[in-house]
Amino acid sequence: MDTLAKVEAPRATKVSRRTVMLSVAGVLLVVALVWGVRWWTVGRFIESTDDAYLQADNVTVAPKVSGYVTEIFVADNQAVTAGQPLVRLDSRQYDAILEQAKATIAARKADIERGQSEILQQNANIQQARAQLEGARAAETHSIEEVKRYEPLVATGAETTERLSDLKNARNQAAATVAADIAAVQAAERQPATTQAQIDQARAQLEAAEASMRQAQLDQQDTLIRSTLPGRVGDRSVRVGQYAQPGTRLMTIVPVQDIYLVANYKETQIGLMRAGQPATIHVDALGGTDLHGTVDSFSPGTGSQFALLPPQNATGNFTKIVQRVPVRIHLDVGQETRTVLVPGLSVTVRVDTRSGRDAEKRVARENTRG
Repeated sequence: MDTLAKVEAPRATKVSRRTVMLSVAGVLLVVALVWGVRWWTVGRFIESTDDAYLQADNVTVAPKVSGYVTEIFVADNQAVTAGQPLVRLDSRQYDAILEQAKATIAARKADIERGQSEILQQNANIQQARAQLEGARAAETHSIEEVKRYEPLVATGAETTERLSDLKNARNQAAATVAADIAAVQAAERQPATTQAQIDQARAQLEAAEASMRQAQLDQQDTLIRSTLPGRVGDRSVRVGQYAQPGTRLMTIVPVQDIYLVANYKETQIGLMRAGQPATIHVDALGGTDLHGTVDSFSPGTGSQFALLPPQNATGNFTKIVQRVPVRIHLDVGQETRTVLVPGLSVTVRVDTRSGRDAEKRVARENTRG
């Protein structure tokens, strides 16, 4: 009996081992089948890349006018709102220029008012000169008639020649007075045109002075530098007492609330990629937390096309290099998560391109019909 038990024991051991191996093989086969089905239905359409970084449309804060920095209202990494004051420059010289422009405007307005008053006075002078001319013409007419009336009397001896001579002299004086009054009327009539030209010139100078005042107001307002958008202060290099020229970088405003993702995919990965497709995002800074997003848009060219020195493939020896296309991805995350994300963080992105199969099939049908 002991011998029979010794013979049966190895057989049982072999059967149990075979059963375990078959079970393990069955499990592995099932896992392989599940993995294969998963890969065929989903996995092969997942495009992944770790060449991806968070970005934001940063705004560089720079003055429009020159001047010494007198005040700084924000600190490093401080959150700011649109329109919030950031830096103040010394505005004393711009205040003086503005006051000078206002004084020039007042002077030009006074010139215009004086010219308009002169035109009123000149119109009155014209009326006076015309009245004097009418009186002189009446006197001339009277003198002519007197000469005509006394000439027959002198011929008959009823009047003396001296009397006729006096009348002719008065007639000549009246004619000279008429000529002088005509010249005075013409001179008076020309004066309003001259004054009007001076008024027009003063108005043009007034417009120029008003333009200078508006420019001076803008320069004065630009001494207080404000944020153009909400965000956080970064790379602050401005200091009190620093002389800033137009265009000098003082700080950067980062709109962290509008952060987005740019993933650089290989050109062989974007064939089925379309806007609106879902994306799974793994941010290295957040550990094992996965975020979600959607494909927003594609760059109109590969990264090399927008490089400072684009490659010239038509010269020299050519080596084919797989190009990468920047893909912009919108982050579907809450406000609390956005406060943790900052531009420049490394990201791994997986985009589900299954929805691109229908578009590929439509393209294939169109090509077949064509």
